[in-house]
Amino acid sequence: MQETTYCTLSSDTLATFEKKFKAISDQKRLQILNILSNKGAMCVGDLAPLVDMTQSKLSYHLKILLDADLLTKETSGTWSFYELNQHELNQLLSDELCCLFKPEN
Repeated sequence: MQETTYCTLSSDTLATFEKKFKAISDQKRLQILNILSNKGAMCVGDLAPLVDMTQSKLSYHLKILLDADLLTKETSGTWSFYELNQHELNQLLSDELCCLFKPEN
């Protein structure tokens, strides 16, 4: 019988993934990510009507995505532009995380 070894991740790494998955566990936040993936960087004023919510409610959702490092924010004067953090989103499908769901040989 072949012995199976398991991938183990540190508590910090697991907490990081938990924060990211909690951030994307909301339908509106998934919609925001989808829109930004198709349109590129956008400001709150342009994004709000596309997700059918007020700017204050949208800002709440954007903060959660920012705190999870799934978005980047660039400020120019009084305007803030939000864009996908593609590197972090790619890590959600990384070998490091995938190893939790399949045994190593």
